[in-house]
Amino acid sequence: MDLPKQPTGKLRTGFTTGTSATAASIAGILSILNQEKIKSVDVLLPKKDKIKININSCEFGKNHARCSVIKDGGDDPDVTHDAEIVVDLELTSNPNSVEIDGGEGVGRITKPGIGLEIGQAAINPTPRKMITENLILTAKEILEKNGIKVLISVPKGKELGPKTDNPRIGIVGGISILGTSGIVMPYSTASFAAAIRQQISVVVSMGDDTVVLTTGGRSEDYARKILEFPEHSYIQMGDFSGYTLSQCAKKDIKKAYVCGFIGKFAKMATGVKQTHVKGSKVNMQFLSEIAKKCKAEQTIIKEIKNANTARNVQEIILENNIEGFFDEICSQVYKQLTNHSENKTPIEIILFDFDGNVLARYPKQ
Repeated sequence: MDLPKQPTGKLRTGFTTGTSATAASIAGILSILNQEKIKSVDVLLPKKDKIKININSCEFGKNHARCSVIKDGGDDPDVTHDAEIVVDLELTSNPNSVEIDGGEGVGRITKPGIGLEIGQAAINPTPRKMITENLILTAKEILEKNGIKVLISVPKGKELGPKTDNPRIGIVGGISILGTSGIVMPYSTASFAAAIRQQISVVVSMGDDTVVLTTGGRSEDYARKILEFPEHSYIQMGDFSGYTLSQCAKKDIKKAYVCGFIGKFAKMATGVKQTHVKGSKVNMQFLSEIAKKCKAEQTIIKEIKNANTARNVQEIILENNIEGFFDEICSQVYKQLTNHSENKTPIEIILFDFDGNVLARYPKQ
């Protein structure tokens, strides 16, 4: 779950699925009020800013409307970009009430720890509040006599759900309706960090206390072959090793396996907390010093200093049978991550080669 490569130039912001659902809800009530198709609406965001959203489709009757918005993630690599968010809105006989539920393509909660009840639609608190506040502002007079029921659906939600982290945290059947600010900031580390926190919370709420932290999908696949834990225990921390371990300590996780490849581990070993390629480079001097510690010959040490990548270093070490090198890398990663967790979370480091073979584990079994 590493952050994808960020394009150059100024990045375009977008809006969340929660903002999309809110806009469709506003269009729905306005079309009933005015008995006309609505082309665009202004949405009040959580921080009280406003954003104009175009309405994709709008059908209405006397007491019911069906409107949709095409979710625009801006330049963020979000799987829900271009998804159609549909709202069926109808008037009810319950004055001053706004009911919100999820229909087809909106996931359902099956595990605790999400902040929503099991069985409830995966519509987060902020979008629920946004929809309610905007409907109260738009339809104050209607709400004196009627209630409003909002049913959110996502036609491609079942298809998109498995492409998100939803299945591993117990959200099944579709996507989540998300958003804390209403706006999508491209390549946001805040949203990535929030996802990590949520996944750890699910582990704890399920009564488990062990996590398997990996740097991406490939290392997770290899970890699953040698470690047997529930689906929700596997967390792709991407580049955020330091942050993830600090969260494990806060949540009182009792054991964290950290699995990855030489590239990320070479950075972690030097104390780099955020290992994205843009923010840090592999320190070849550091790796050459480890080789020297492992009694490598001077020609090999020089070759490592001039290596292009950490993978290249791995090849040099394997070709020359430098014993203890990978153990030392794991030992250094262990030392750094133990500091991040303030010694509160026991850690085990597992280094894979690119075929899934274990090069080293620390502490040794």
